[in-house]
Amino acid sequence: MLSGELTRYIEALIPDRESIVQEMEAYAQEHRVPIMDIVGIEAMLHILQYIEPKTILEIGTAIGYSAIRMALKLPAARIVTIERDQERYEQALFYIERSETSERIEALLGDAFDLYDEVKKRAPFDVVFIDAAKGQYERFFRLYEPLLADGGVVITDNVLFKGLVAADAPIENKRMRQLARKIREYNEWLMSRPDYDTVILPIGDGIAISRKRGETK
Repeated sequence: MLSGELTRYIEALIPDRESIVQEMEAYAQEHRVPIMDIVGIEAMLHILQYIEPKTILEIGTAIGYSAIRMALKLPAARIVTIERDQERYEQALFYIERSETSERIEALLGDAFDLYDEVKKRAPFDVVFIDAAKGQYERFFRLYEPLLADGGVVITDNVLFKGLVAADAPIENKRMRQLARKIREYNEWLMSRPDYDTVILPIGDGIAISRKRGETK
């Protein structure tokens, strides 16, 4: 993972983002809403431009930050995003409308584990982006990978979990220790799958990119 000094240096080089995006970043900071860090999402958006997905499934909308940024960067993409928290869902709808991306972003309210049949109607997806409950990453992956197109990509955020997945010293906080263990197990499971090619990038809080083997687009 990048040091704080290097991260600040890179952030300073990134061009100013749209006013609505900066407004959302300020809101997230003020209200302690977890969104992708600037360096991490810029890297992901750059990768997505190479993939050129037409359909994206996002698990974990929060206030719509990632979905909106993907929609603004990928004007040909249609995005389906899932959020289970009512308040954050409504805030996401507010920002989606403000950003004029409502025609290409469909936000669904509910638990991702309960919405499979509904999401299946919008499949297949060229990209599945997992950015929800960290302890459930493998369950999300297993549930929604059947909806991934051949040659499709699964992107998972926070796979280095503040560096705790590689911590030598014992983690005192029980919840953090359990999450670190689950993410570490998820990473190992991802890397061992013969049907996916996976790379973990030490950007932001760690991004895993898993490309499904098979016929590419």
